[in-house]
Parts: sequence; structure tokens; C-alpha cells
Amino acid sequence: MSTRESVVVSNRGQVTLPAGVRKRLGIEPGSVVILEERDGELVLRPAAVIEVEHYSDEQIRAWDEDDRFAPGERERIAKRLAGGS
Repeated sequence: MSTRESVVVSNRGQVTLPAGVRKRLGIEPGSVVILEERDGELVLRPAAVIEVEHYSDEQIRAWDEDDRFAPGERERIAKRLAGGS
């Protein structure tokens, strides 16, 4: 579905998205949208926001330690992958 609507740019560079467009696209107050300039046109679309966790160096070191291979394990895995037993 393609729609075309005119919006006015305020003196602060703001536009108001028509209510119908916001409703159809699920854009609510506080939503993030992506604005892309493409071949002289502006494309505006809803953005997916993903929560990102930050881990400390200590947490990362602990995971690295937990993931270490036991002595000889790397060689056993490499042999199995190569078709040996």
C-alpha cells in the first residue's frame, strides 16, 4: 500500500506524522524512526530498537576461562572433524 500526504516543516525542522500513518505503522510517542535520504527523496520508516547489555571486563574474562578447552580436547575435536576417530 502506498499513500501520499503533505506535511509542513516547522521553523525548527519538525514535521507531524498524520495520525492514520502513525497508527498503520505502529508509531507511538517515543518511538524511534529511521530517516534515509535516497536519490533526492526522504524515506521514513519505523526502527526496531534492541536492548544492549554492557559487560564488564571481569565478566568477559570469566566467560573466556569457562570456555577454555581441556588439555587435548582441541586435538580430539580436530581429528573428529577431519574424519579420524
